[in-house]
Formats: sequence, C-alpha cells, structure tokens
Amino acid sequence: MGNLQSRHLLGLEGVSQEDIMLILKTTDSFREVIERTIKKVPTLRGITVLNLFYEPSTRTRISFELAEKRLSADTINFSTSTSSVKKGESLRDTVQNIEAMKIDMVVVRHSSTGVPYYLTQCMDANIINAGDGAHEHPTQALLDLYTIWKKYGKLDGLRVVLVGDVKHSRVIRSNIWGLKTMGASVALCGPATLLPYEVEEFGCDVYTNIDEALDGADVVNVMRIQLERQQLGMFPSRREYTNLFGINKERLKLLNKNYTIMHPGPMNRGVEITSEVADGKHSVILEQVTNGQAVRMAVLYLLSGRKEEGE
Repeated sequence: MGNLQSRHLLGLEGVSQEDIMLILKTTDSFREVIERTIKKVPTLRGITVLNLFYEPSTRTRISFELAEKRLSADTINFSTSTSSVKKGESLRDTVQNIEAMKIDMVVVRHSSTGVPYYLTQCMDANIINAGDGAHEHPTQALLDLYTIWKKYGKLDGLRVVLVGDVKHSRVIRSNIWGLKTMGASVALCGPATLLPYEVEEFGCDVYTNIDEALDGADVVNVMRIQLERQQLGMFPSRREYTNLFGINKERLKLLNKNYTIMHPGPMNRGVEITSEVADGKHSVILEQVTNGQAVRMAVLYLLSGRKEEGE
C-alpha cells in the first residue's frame, strides 16, 4: 500500500492523500460485503492476527475482531488481565514470545505513546495502531473521514469542528492529520485547560468559545469528555462544561444547512451532547460504527498485501 509507513498503520501523520483515498475506496467494497446475508469473504484465509490490547476497549476491539473474522483470518485475543504481564513480564518479552508463534499481523492498543512503533522494531508482523496514549488512533479517524466522504462526496473544502479534550485525545490528533491532508478546514474547540500548549502547531483554527467555533461549520465531531479530568481540576463541573461546550439543539442553528453530527463513542449523554442531538436526523453516530468495521477490513486487507478474490 503505497508508502503507508512501509507495512504498518501507526498513525495518519505523514500518510499521503493517495493512500488515504485508497483506504476510503477500498472501504466501499467491504462496506458492501457487510450488507450481505453471508458477511464473510476468504480474503485473509491463512493469516493470523493478534489483538494485543493493553487498555480496556469495547468498540474498537469488537470492530477489529469482527473485521478479521469476516475476512476469514485466524484471530487471537490477548488480554493483559489474564496474561503473564500480570506476573511482571516486560513488553519486549511478551512480544518476542508472540513473534515466536509466527503471527502475521498485530492490532495493538496501549496507554503509552510509541508502543506500536516499538513493535515494528522487534517484530516482523504488520502492526496496526488501535490507539497509543494521547498520540493517535488512525482507524477511528479513517472511519470518520469515510463517513464524511460518503455523505458529501468530498472532504476538500468542508469545515469540520472537533470539540472536546484536545490535549489528551488521540482521536482528535488523527482526525487533524487526516482531514488536513484531504483538504478540509479544521477547527478545534475546548476549555483552555484542555488545549495543548503547542496547539498552534496543528495549523487549525482554535477556539475556547463554542458558538464562534460552530458558526458556518459543516461537520461537528464531538469527543467524549473524560470525567476523570474533572477530578484533576481541568474543568470545574460537568454542568459548566455542558453549558459552555455541550452540543444542544439551540447551537445547531449556527451550523450550515446540511450539517452532520458525529461522536466516536462512548457518549456521556447530557454532558458533551444532548440525546436530542445524538439521536437526531443529522447524526451519523451509528453509521460511524458500521463504517468502522469496513474501514478496518480495508486496512487489514491492504496491509496484508493479499489480492481480493476476482482481481
């Protein structure tokens, strides 16, 4: 797949417009597969994929697991709670033992930034980043891009607002790189305490006033506010966050006519987004979930170097 970090998907920073477009177009064919009665193709038969999740995950892990099974890959799930990691085994030892089992691809999530890159240095397998620290979450951003692209037929020229905890959000970072590469105009909005000090380096419009940020936007991607940030004093209360940054029906009037509401989940309903907005006709939140499976099938297929049946 072009120059997609050689044989890996570690993030969207530096990934070319051509490679992103290839993933989006390939997703289209797999989107059709998951609408069939029999949602399975033999594309990755004989390939063994390890899901190496050092962090809790429901949506991403299930989405990857389903994507692998629908491509007929052999799937192994590694849970740190039942592994030798609990006995103090180092990441390197764990990885080298896994490598000795002749795994072809590894999907990894870890709370430490850089772990997916580290795995590329000590394994021969293809590595896919399913979220590393506050760094990147490339497949989430790709499913967001695909969802927008399918609705508007383009990404170039759209104004997309990313709302929430910019400082700690790997989803926001991957979205920034992907959207900017594809020619979208990106705005960031959140409390000043949740903006990174180097936020200007992203090359996006930055707001601490939600009404200014939403004015004239096409797409609003609302991030889950991590309630543990409140305990750290990064915002005073949920009620204040809702008043100042919550996406409600009244604020939708600021958006362009054919607007789109997105959320990567899980949602704190009534905190960062009201149920009325989340369940409204302009919301594509459930479409994002379905598209996520097809995007992950596309990434697994493209990185594997396999040919689709019939090519």
